[in-house]
Amino acid sequence: MPGYSALEKQHLIALGTTIRQVREALGWSQEQLAERVELHRTYIGGVERGERNLCLLNILAIAEAMGISPGKLIDRAFPTRAADIPDPPGATAGDGGPANR
Repeated sequence: MPGYSALEKQHLIALGTTIRQVREALGWSQEQLAERVELHRTYIGGVERGERNLCLLNILAIAEAMGISPGKLIDRAFPTRAADIPDPPGATAGDGGPANR
């Protein structure tokens, strides 16, 4: 895939794999997910194979359609990274910070 480093490609594959796992757990085909988020089935296939760099709006739409928070979707794709991110100054457990996940 031209234009992406090996690390970037790994990130795209990790997110795509997570989206596929959640979709399959829901018993949905790529076409069913695509219909729910109003994207083309081939786009969803490219996402799941790590060939597409999703924009934030598509991540939000996919997560909402699957009934999972975007943060949870990202955390599942990159579990060790979530633990590495410090709480912002003044964050509390009730403000959606890591203690609230």
